[in-house]
Amino acid sequence: MPVRFLSPPQRVDALIALSGLLGGLLLWFLGLYYGKPVAGLPTSLALVALVVMSGTELLRRRAPLTALAIGTAAVTLDLCTGTLLATVVMYTDLVYAAVLYGPPSAVRRIPRACEIGTVVATLLALALIREPAALLLGVTFALITVAPAWTGVGIRVHRDRADAAQLAAERTALLAELDRREAVGAERARMARELHDMVAGHLSAIAIHSSAALSIDEPGASREALGVIRENSVQGLAEMRRLIGLLREQTGEADEPAPTPTLAGLDALLDRARTTVHDDRFSFVLRDGRGAGALPAPVELAAYRIVQESLTNAVKHAAPGEVGVELGRDDGALVVRVRSVLGDRPGPRAPGAGAGLAGMRERVALLGGRLSAGPVAGDGKTWEVRASLPVDEEEWR
Repeated sequence: MPVRFLSPPQRVDALIALSGLLGGLLLWFLGLYYGKPVAGLPTSLALVALVVMSGTELLRRRAPLTALAIGTAAVTLDLCTGTLLATVVMYTDLVYAAVLYGPPSAVRRIPRACEIGTVVATLLALALIREPAALLLGVTFALITVAPAWTGVGIRVHRDRADAAQLAAERTALLAELDRREAVGAERARMARELHDMVAGHLSAIAIHSSAALSIDEPGASREALGVIRENSVQGLAEMRRLIGLLREQTGEADEPAPTPTLAGLDALLDRARTTVHDDRFSFVLRDGRGAGALPAPVELAAYRIVQESLTNAVKHAAPGEVGVELGRDDGALVVRVRSVLGDRPGPRAPGAGAGLAGMRERVALLGGRLSAGPVAGDGKTWEVRASLPVDEEEWR
């Protein structure tokens, strides 16, 4: 509160105070004041009330209740010593400002106090004067106090509603921005998963066969490795173009939508894995126990990508043996299993960033499913990736 007292008044408040002071002095010198002094008080005290009232106008925003209290004393002195119109008008402004700029309690208490004061003043006037003119005094008192008080209430309510509406609009804009950022983050994560799942297998095959071509000094083996490298390069480029086409489709730049991979392409995935490994000790087997019925597109895409990433990891890490891909149903869910033999080599055939398993977990989590990856319990020689993807029975038909 002391800081508000010490801060300079606003320009509007200073202009109101100066105008009221000059107007009151002009009325005084012209002799335009009303009423007779009470108990022989000198009329010069009306000038004191005018100066004090003008000073309180400087506090109408910074300390409205203090200004109202001082102004009430000043207007009382003015009414007892001649009544300058300028003093009364400035007091009505103090009542208005106390309601508008005061604390929330002022909105409730000041209008009620003004109404009670008007009733009491009217009754006192009737008791003292005993004439109908006393009612006119009551009306005048109401115009000085009740009218500006309720005017301040109306304007303050309107201002508070405008502030609340602005705050609500800012909150809505903030929530919209947070939703936009979340959507952008989710889209980036989806694009990262798609990019990894589509390209990682081809790049792994290129790395494996390029290493073989460099380590084996046989023209025939090198030529065969280069052929596999070229094939995977072409396929990887085609997948990249498919992803670019998908992105353009979302922005309205593609002529036709790009095809989404489905479980019907698992045989091609296994053939690609056989070509990548190029080792007769490996075998890739697909056991499809889904039964009849189509699956929702998000489930098919997730299952396809899980098998694709699992085969890529098996090509890089597994030891020679069977790599089995199993599809089945379990209590209304699509179950995907990919098993391979645990390798005992010091390192993988191709480098990796470790993002494949994280991408699979994200895909399964988005569908509300479960994913586990690790050695089979009680075996210790088999690595299993198992994903359970919920499917609505009404959709599995």
